[in-house]
Amino acid sequence: MKQSLQLKTSQHLALTPQLQQSIRLLQLSTLELHQEIEQVLSDNPLLERLDDPLDRSVRLLADGAINNNAGTSTTPSNEAPNAEANGQEGGAAAENGEGGEASGDEGGGAAEGADADWGETGRASGNGDDEDGRPQLEASPVSLREHLMEQLRLTCFAARDCALVELVIDALDDNGYLEEPLDDIHARLPQELEVEFDELRTALALVQSMDPPGVGARSAAECLALQIRRMHGVPLVTRRMALVIVERYLSWFAQREFNKLKKALDCDDEDLREAQAVIRQCNPHPGAAFAADVSDYVVPDVIVRRAKDGWSVQLNPEVMPRLRVNSVYASLLKQGKSESQLSAQLQEAKWLIKNMRQRFDTILRVAQAIVDRQRNFFSHGAVAMRPLVLREIADTLGLHESTISRVTTQKYMLTPHGMFELKYFFGSHVATEAGGEASSTAIRALIVQLTGAEDPKNPLSDSKIADMLGEQGMVIARRTVAKYREALKIPPVSLRKSL
Repeated sequence: MKQSLQLKTSQHLALTPQLQQSIRLLQLSTLELHQEIEQVLSDNPLLERLDDPLDRSVRLLADGAINNNAGTSTTPSNEAPNAEANGQEGGAAAENGEGGEASGDEGGGAAEGADADWGETGRASGNGDDEDGRPQLEASPVSLREHLMEQLRLTCFAARDCALVELVIDALDDNGYLEEPLDDIHARLPQELEVEFDELRTALALVQSMDPPGVGARSAAECLALQIRRMHGVPLVTRRMALVIVERYLSWFAQREFNKLKKALDCDDEDLREAQAVIRQCNPHPGAAFAADVSDYVVPDVIVRRAKDGWSVQLNPEVMPRLRVNSVYASLLKQGKSESQLSAQLQEAKWLIKNMRQRFDTILRVAQAIVDRQRNFFSHGAVAMRPLVLREIADTLGLHESTISRVTTQKYMLTPHGMFELKYFFGSHVATEAGGEASSTAIRALIVQLTGAEDPKNPLSDSKIADMLGEQGMVIARRTVAKYREALKIPPVSLRKSL
């Protein structure tokens, strides 16, 4: 076969660096976006952020003088432009060097105004108290071990006894339970210490007498019994019955086998109800209160408010960073006095500002489209949610389903009914007898309403709930009701029954 050269034209899709950055920014959450911006700001000197929290900080110079803003430009918070103006300012700064220079002059004037305002007025705003301007630091949480050791220092005097009690404290888990048997702990001790098993048992008894009640227990029954014995103001008969229940019939109590309990205890409903109230006052996890769990806070990307013509969506200005091109470097590029590397960094800054504006514009469009289709939800709650799929929003906005998926992932909407991820408004559908469709979210909300209004003495079974939903025109099987109920963490009918 003879070799030859041929020319062939074809079309293919190429992801440019700008498009790749746009896709990456679109799928980032708010926290990840700000981390990305901070990394870009540290790498690209041509890009600066106007809403930096340190812009209005007061810094002490080497000569002892006070300098506000430390030479970086800023815009007073009461004169901050709106989200649309921010995007226009960033876009203008990214188009050419003149835009960046003009933007820099504007920021510089604001900085000079801020410096001029710092004086008697600035001192007066502090109310004469230096501590008002200091950040309030959160105290470090006290662990369960520290709490118990503090009590040990006040109750134990002999060094040997303190060492054995500390040994037991170290063996407790996060919930305050002693999972390792005392025999195993005693076997691990060196023989030359000559520690008797009774000494270790006495140390455990001392731990169990400490606060919180129930700490040092070796089982759930012992934990509840320790707390019941230390309760005050409980009648003796009720206390004894509660102790018998937790020590002998705890499994029956957990499974709500009330008939078996009344027969074994030879009591009536009123006596059993009083003992049940005492047991419910106990905490099965006494050490959980000392766990160092930090709450996670979610900042909404969009906010839904009621308007005259319906529901409107607005971007949250708190999560929209204000970026622009540095005026000094833009002026140098315009005069041709800069290096070629700055030209590439200028182009990257322009891309980032443009892609940031496009990201928030896409989020706003998608959120508005969701609100337009779920107006009944915002007016009446989750029971009025309608079925919705990604394809419907994608066809409306002329975007791809993958783009809608990126926008709705880890983006949150603040509504009058609470905070929801954008993906919450999408759900599968269930056919109705009238030939229509009902959202699975609406069905779950109805299940919550039905179980919340049921008779505690005669709770609704899954079959009964399915029949009641069928009366409302929603054809749903019993196993589907069970699946939704488990997803909502609603106990089965046997565990919802009460006296």
